[in-house]
Amino acid sequence: MSTSPTAQPATLSRWLTGPRQAALPLREAGATPKLSFEFFPPKTDALETQLWACVRRLEPLSPRFVSVTYGAGGTTQARTHATVTRILRETSLVPAAHLTCVGATREEVDAVARTYWDAGVRHIVALRGDPPAGTQGYTPHPGGYAYAADLVTGLRAIGDFDITVAAYPETHPTAVSPLSDLDNLKRKIDAGATRAITQYFFETSTYLRFLDLAMAAGISVPIVPGILPVTNFAQVKKFSAMCGASVPGWMETMFEGLDDDAETRRMVAAAIAAEQVRLLQANGIDEFHFYTLNRPDLTYAIAHLLGARPVRPASGAAAAA
Repeated sequence: MSTSPTAQPATLSRWLTGPRQAALPLREAGATPKLSFEFFPPKTDALETQLWACVRRLEPLSPRFVSVTYGAGGTTQARTHATVTRILRETSLVPAAHLTCVGATREEVDAVARTYWDAGVRHIVALRGDPPAGTQGYTPHPGGYAYAADLVTGLRAIGDFDITVAAYPETHPTAVSPLSDLDNLKRKIDAGATRAITQYFFETSTYLRFLDLAMAAGISVPIVPGILPVTNFAQVKKFSAMCGASVPGWMETMFEGLDDDAETRRMVAAAIAAEQVRLLQANGIDEFHFYTLNRPDLTYAIAHLLGARPVRPASGAAAAA
């Protein structure tokens, strides 16, 4: 093998004079992260099959809860309710139902909440909600809950729900300013929310900076990072432009040229998400919420890297079953 006599020393010198990067620390033995997963209700029989395959795949990881989304304008209310109650009946999981302020009076929203309470559902993800497709901007429903903080107050009057709300490390796209958005989060917490889950993000520093601001604002409940494993980069880039989540340039470079290579995209997606969660974990974060998009494999693998392990039924219990 022939090499230039000058190239090799120059290269080696560059390697040896660059900054050294320490490895990310490994998690402590026995330190199991607290996980939660988000699903969306199916619209077709095929998607129903996909959803329940996802549920069964992730169930052994024993998440604290699993949430089921609610369509824009409340369009999936019946499907959300059916999915939540089936999870409650047929699995060991704790379901959390999304509930929004859009398109209903207070009495109608309260009736849905009471239906969940009567069915045994004790966890609600309380959101303002997105306006129906084709409408311009958000307008509170006459006689309805105007915003998520109002909904949290209403839910507290109905029952002792565990209430999760949304947080936006990069600011909600309709907020007047980052400060007003943080004030809104504080109102939701003060109204009785027990935790917040963030919009997904891809730069760890963005989330950690947001935690500093939240703490300075007097917020002390957990603000759980929302993690989105990306397999369809073009789709995520388009959605991110609408919801105010930044897509860094390095990420676009990572997915460059992979539009027709699904298998490599999956491997790249796993590497990006694994690095993100391990860096968060190295910074002391031990709670994670995964936006699964009803696709379990990437989420399962990343949860494994975080230290989650499946809990199998005891042999006696299995035999009895």
